[in-house]
Amino acid sequence: MASVTQHQIQKFHKDGFLVLEQFFSAEECDSMRSQIQRIVAEMEVPPHCRTAFSTREEEQLQAQGSSDYFLTSGDKIRFFFEKGVLDEKGNFLIPKEKSVSKIGHALHAYDPVFKQITHSPKVQELGRKLGLERPVVVQSMYIFKQPGIGGEVTPHQDATFLHTEPLGRILGFWIALEDATQENGCLWFIPGSHTNGITRRMVRAASGASTCVEFVGSEPAYDDKQFVPLPISKGGLILIHGEVVHKSELNSSESSRHAFTFHVMEAKGTTWSKENWLQPTPELPFPSLYT
Repeated sequence: MASVTQHQIQKFHKDGFLVLEQFFSAEECDSMRSQIQRIVAEMEVPPHCRTAFSTREEEQLQAQGSSDYFLTSGDKIRFFFEKGVLDEKGNFLIPKEKSVSKIGHALHAYDPVFKQITHSPKVQELGRKLGLERPVVVQSMYIFKQPGIGGEVTPHQDATFLHTEPLGRILGFWIALEDATQENGCLWFIPGSHTNGITRRMVRAASGASTCVEFVGSEPAYDDKQFVPLPISKGGLILIHGEVVHKSELNSSESSRHAFTFHVMEAKGTTWSKENWLQPTPELPFPSLYT
């Protein structure tokens, strides 16, 4: 991997994203893929996915169960499934390794392989090149984007979900573990869209509300023609500014599009919103990126 140049960093500040091909080796990608296979092989389906639907009340308990499962996943390794892959008893209708949508949100803290990648010397060096003084890791996710059923991700800004005061303190690292193409659902960006702030926030709902989170504000209608696709080869890294608008399309191909992604916050002079769904816990305060 070549060192990142000042020119590339300027490009990142201008566009709100930066593509770094071959940042990780094929071996590093394969080690993450085989580790996730082991994790999936040992996976138990969470209880809230197993309750048979019957009364509306049980449905509400089910929804509450899944929202609690999500809200308390910040310091755990948990499983989230594609739609329609489990029957009403929580049994898999398709092989379980093809049913998982993502695994999150603390792989970087509790899994040795993902921890090593997140804190690898080249990631730390990149953080220093970007001028990060006190970066901390706030969350990580393994995203499968399954063939045929890997759903689209509508246009969004990461700061909608990970809000800071001031804005501009969140940075995503998105690692392609397989080639990401237009056919299998690569990322698309609106260059320069990271300079207009955010229009929507996902916040924790008041306790007792029917949902665990709610959205404040709305996502504007984006012009499809403004989006630029960013296909990237296995091992490539995309740096994602917290406010840049991006999306991915449905995976209509025969091949998956695995990715490992984590988010870093510059903690110096920054307040993490108490309303964010994700909160540091006594068990897992946000760890420093620098080791």
